[in-house]
Amino acid sequence: MSKIRVYELAKELDVTNKALIEVLRNLKVDIKNHMSSLTEEEYNVILDHYKKDKKEDEGSKSEEENVVETVEDETQKKTNKKRHKNVEEIIEEKEFIELPENVMVSLLADKLELQVSDIIKILMNRGIMATANQEIPFELAEEIAMEHEMLVVREPEKDLVELFFEDKDLEEREEDLIKRSPVVVVMGHVDHGKTSLLDALRESNVTEKEHGGITQHIGASVVSLDSGETITFLDTPGHEAFTAMRLRGAMATDIAILVVAADDGVMPQTVEAINHAKAAGVQIIVAVNKIDKPGANPDRVLQELVEYGLIAEAWGGDTICVQVSALERTNLEELLEMIVLVAEVEDYKANPKRKAKGTIIEAQLDKGRGPVATVLIQNGTLSVGDAIIAGPAYGRIRAMIDDKGRRVKSAGPSTPVEILGLSEVPTAGDAFFTAKDEKQARQLANKVVDQSREKMIQTTPQKVTLDDLFHQIQVGEMKELNVIVKADVQGSVEAVKQSLMKLSNEEVVIRVLHGGVGAVTETDVMLASASNAIIIGFNVRPEASASAAADREQIDLRLYRVIYNAIEDIQAAMTGMLDPIYEEKVLGHIEIRQTFKVSGVGTIGGGFVLDGKVVRNSSVRLVRDGIVIFEGALASLKRFKDDVKEVNTGYECGVMLDKYNDLREGDIVEAFAMVEIPRK
Repeated sequence: MSKIRVYELAKELDVTNKALIEVLRNLKVDIKNHMSSLTEEEYNVILDHYKKDKKEDEGSKSEEENVVETVEDETQKKTNKKRHKNVEEIIEEKEFIELPENVMVSLLADKLELQVSDIIKILMNRGIMATANQEIPFELAEEIAMEHEMLVVREPEKDLVELFFEDKDLEEREEDLIKRSPVVVVMGHVDHGKTSLLDALRESNVTEKEHGGITQHIGASVVSLDSGETITFLDTPGHEAFTAMRLRGAMATDIAILVVAADDGVMPQTVEAINHAKAAGVQIIVAVNKIDKPGANPDRVLQELVEYGLIAEAWGGDTICVQVSALERTNLEELLEMIVLVAEVEDYKANPKRKAKGTIIEAQLDKGRGPVATVLIQNGTLSVGDAIIAGPAYGRIRAMIDDKGRRVKSAGPSTPVEILGLSEVPTAGDAFFTAKDEKQARQLANKVVDQSREKMIQTTPQKVTLDDLFHQIQVGEMKELNVIVKADVQGSVEAVKQSLMKLSNEEVVIRVLHGGVGAVTETDVMLASASNAIIIGFNVRPEASASAAADREQIDLRLYRVIYNAIEDIQAAMTGMLDPIYEEKVLGHIEIRQTFKVSGVGTIGGGFVLDGKVVRNSSVRLVRDGIVIFEGALASLKRFKDDVKEVNTGYECGVMLDKYNDLREGDIVEAFAMVEIPRK
């Protein structure tokens, strides 16, 4: 008999892969995962084990039923005893009532066991006109309660979401949980065939009833397999949106398909996608695409992936790799089967009986239909007529449309639907919850809007910087320092990564999330913000959008010319010995638009001041394609033929760099000054 894989045996025995793997490990069979092979001897041992278990189960069934009944009786007695105890406590503490900061008139009447009209009369006697649904200050409510011989205790403030959805994180009962579809996102480098693969997967599984292929109405789709399994695909455009969702705390994805072209190999965006998926902690399945092309070399792709910790199963690793062709529709069924296998092993479950919660995937304002949002339900069941809230947006669902464009009345876990009826357009990536009614949803949404931005910032985790790293280590907040490294060449990236790893000690572990070549981009800043990381750049400059994003998100962005300076800074920060530093202040940027070579003098650059102002004798650096080529002094600054002290934004000028002549059109000359600032 030829060797049989674990998942094939699981199908034969009609058991889950997870259960079979557990049995195999108990029987001391050496396996890694569901793709491992079994010998004929191991196969026979498993068959005997399951036959023996079947007989034992039949014999012990009645005995188990008796044990269950006894346990249930004991539990009931404990519950009754606890209920009596709570009643006694309530009777003893009846003279105390808890009231929030702002008390609704009807709530006060209920707490004092009076008619609402009685409270309104008391307020009118005090010169206050109020209705049953109006709020009064806590101090006034306390005075009224004291008149009725009731002591008042201020109710502790709760988080708004917790207040209205206290049961959102309750432990689910096992009997209520059902299997749900895996949620899959496709990531990879540009032009490696992400969209083509997604379209091919959808089209190859469209039922005959849907003539002419599928019409995508929303930003997600559900693929049905012949086996009856379903898979939900998110049409997220690249890993930027993937990280944007994670940044807002919504982790909607279970599995990431990493698409790599067989003729192109691992590219910079592929590396970014790997790091983003690993940081999010999702399962990665590699799809080696374009195997039909003449220059395709799948083995080279597998070799390159090893460098980033993704070792294919064929090479003894645990990463599932499938060779596909989106154009020729090759091995698509195998890819779908692997997704189902991973889902079975991970055992994704949800409770359809509870109130729905999930994530906003996309949202836009439609001229005819108003605010429209595509939502992915992660738990519970969402129905037409339910009141929901997503950030400042709220409303009652007027209509729900599925991914095929059909109107539906309800949708369960892992189902994407388009909903109508919200008060405004929510933000993509926000979580949504189901409220008791529209009134409750409106109250919560209004309170979310009323809260000041300063208060919201206080609740967010503190961003780590090298300046306060030692303090955070001392108070026990910092156990792991995440770092993103960008450099001008790959060799520098590797050298920095290895040097940083050696700095880890018992109190803090340094973890390099991502290393890449080129300028610091906005994507790097988003990853740093989502993972609470600092960014270190060598011989590179940040893009303008990246600098603005770093300031906005309060990300510590450090730029160096010498590798040892970075190592020393981090080492000093970890030991709390950082000295006062010089902070670089950028004065302005000049774009070189023309060059003139003058014999005996050198190269003069004719430039235009893009922003700020450039001062004579200031320090400058020459940036070409995001990489620093030269750093030194400005030798000369002229307007027409005259030497000038400074040139402001929007004016042309002539510049010469000290001891450097290789100026080219399109170069950016950045003028800066070093300002001494003390450590905080």
